[in-house]
Amino acid sequence: MSDDFTTEKRRAAAWFRSLRDEIVAAFEELEDSHDTGPLADAAPGRFEVSETRRSAEDGSDAGGGLMSVMRGGRVFEKVGVNVSEVYGQLGEAAQKAMAARGVPGMESDPSFWASGISLVAHMQNPHCPAVHMNTRMFWTPHAWWFGGGSDLNPCIEYAEDTEHFHGQQRAHLDPHGGDLYPRLKEWADEYFYIPHRGRARGVGGIFMDDRNTGDWEADFALTQDIGRAFLPAFLPLVEKRRVQDWSEADKEAQLVHRGLYAEYNLVYDRGTKFGLATGHDANAVLMSLPPLAKWI
Repeated sequence: MSDDFTTEKRRAAAWFRSLRDEIVAAFEELEDSHDTGPLADAAPGRFEVSETRRSAEDGSDAGGGLMSVMRGGRVFEKVGVNVSEVYGQLGEAAQKAMAARGVPGMESDPSFWASGISLVAHMQNPHCPAVHMNTRMFWTPHAWWFGGGSDLNPCIEYAEDTEHFHGQQRAHLDPHGGDLYPRLKEWADEYFYIPHRGRARGVGGIFMDDRNTGDWEADFALTQDIGRAFLPAFLPLVEKRRVQDWSEADKEAQLVHRGLYAEYNLVYDRGTKFGLATGHDANAVLMSLPPLAKWI
């Protein structure tokens, strides 16, 4: 294993990009195959892809990524699938936040590298659940770790959908240890809780952060399986629910629930805070916000 993790960084960044490509292709296929039910006669949606750049304080290159956003499709009202690879020096606020989390050496050397994939999907049909997924690797000269997970955010809950989503998470995590799924599920329940509303933002999923067992290969393999779990957990739910008719009351419930989602991402989400604090493209960071939302 290299001292500066060059090989490991390249492998991780390549994996996140390959997962992005697979998901984008699968989502466009959903758009093409939707030929029955609401909006079946609309034009299939396509991702608009743009490069994002991050500049250091002195104007030098500090990495970037790809922002892929689809708006106004048959199935997806708005979905973003972003990948990034950024590096440089952490600013003072981010430096303090990392030090507070126990990352060693931040005071003496705030150099960092980070790569990951981030996805949020807001659906046309209120019966189709919104969903979030991300996985990432973070490196400093003093430490490295993985993080991420996925969680389901239906505005109209179906118990069988929740069971399927969690079942796929468990199936992909159990090979890494029978205790992992219960721990990561509990972590997600705590992380995606909205204190000022006194409730979770959805029906949960799995979440981890600061994952460093000392075995990079094992932790990377776990992170990959968290990513691999996403499509089999989510696609069958969309394929089943996208043909259902909806009422004005259903759409109202969806817009109000999106308000809850927006509140969480703007007030509590660690990734949003980190992205804005480190100068990443604000449009890419805020891609997670829904196109329309409502508060009552």
